[in-house]
Amino acid sequence: MSTDRNTSTSGRPSTRIVTVTPNPSLDRTIELAGELQRGAVQRATRSTAEPGGKGVNVSRVVVASGGDTIAVLPGDELDPVLLGLATRGIPTAAMAIGAPLRSNVTVTEPTGTTTKLNEPGPSLAGRLDEFAALVADSAGPTPTGPGARWVVLAGSLPPGLPDDALAVLVRAVRARHGDDVRIAVDSSGVPFTALLQSGERIDLVKPNAEELAEVVGGDPDEYERDLDAAAAAADRLRSRGVDSVLLTLGSAGAVLVGPEGSFAAAAPRIVARSTVGAGDSSLAGYLLAEVAGARPEERLAQAVATGAAAAALPGSDVPALDHTDPSAVEVRILRPATMSAATPGTAPEPTPEPV
Repeated sequence: MSTDRNTSTSGRPSTRIVTVTPNPSLDRTIELAGELQRGAVQRATRSTAEPGGKGVNVSRVVVASGGDTIAVLPGDELDPVLLGLATRGIPTAAMAIGAPLRSNVTVTEPTGTTTKLNEPGPSLAGRLDEFAALVADSAGPTPTGPGARWVVLAGSLPPGLPDDALAVLVRAVRARHGDDVRIAVDSSGVPFTALLQSGERIDLVKPNAEELAEVVGGDPDEYERDLDAAAAAADRLRSRGVDSVLLTLGSAGAVLVGPEGSFAAAAPRIVARSTVGAGDSSLAGYLLAEVAGARPEERLAQAVATGAAAAALPGSDVPALDHTDPSAVEVRILRPATMSAATPGTAPEPTPEPV
């Protein structure tokens, strides 16, 4: 009996989340006992090194939660990033490049203030088609299971790749797997804008307030103050080939806009220790809830709970789902499915209702 690419032999949909990190890094996190003092000598209270990059961080949360993932990235077998992923039990599909991957440095203060110093990364000039083929291959069935349910394209582009590299990767996956695989994107700047302009269909994007303002305009601070305004701005992306938008707003919570309607969630109160990877953890929480069959408001609650749990951890540590509490996240309806701002003839917005 044959099955679809994204369906297991038992007939259940695939739960595999394939992450793609074109510009991975070894993330070094330095924790200070006090505020960062420019030009001074300070002693760290703690220092860690973890394989990083947005897609890698998503895979780390998936593995910590007992989920199924493959992290696709450039890098040589003995690179510290690849060795770190192997040590942590994270399956990888890597394209050898004959050059070391970058190292990023993050300095965190007791208040949760985070300062990042990111290297550009090695050049992948002339390697895009090869990398796109690796991504498409990795989304297919494996000897132990069906093809991917989600492919996550995340993070910045390394030197040497064209601005439309994300669109090339999306086309490679669609050409091989059609709509059998869902595509999520967490990127920013010119590559993200080029993807939106390409006309390629995207199932989910996860911007923050600044990244949303880059592509639709508006004031990022207003989006964090006014979740209704944030949802309306996120909804404008749906006319540009995006099915759903998960907008993360840090301590202000998050907004989910899609065909099921618009929802807003308040962030739980936490003592923030580091914001490194919090947005990536939110995306991972959302995807893990989606593959488990959760409703939209449940996916949003899990996203916010996972991001908050990550922010409460030191350095670049990531949480597992069983260490989160989505029941503590209050979600309210902003618009029902029939009243999306992306739909012509939208009626006046109703008063938000609790879920």
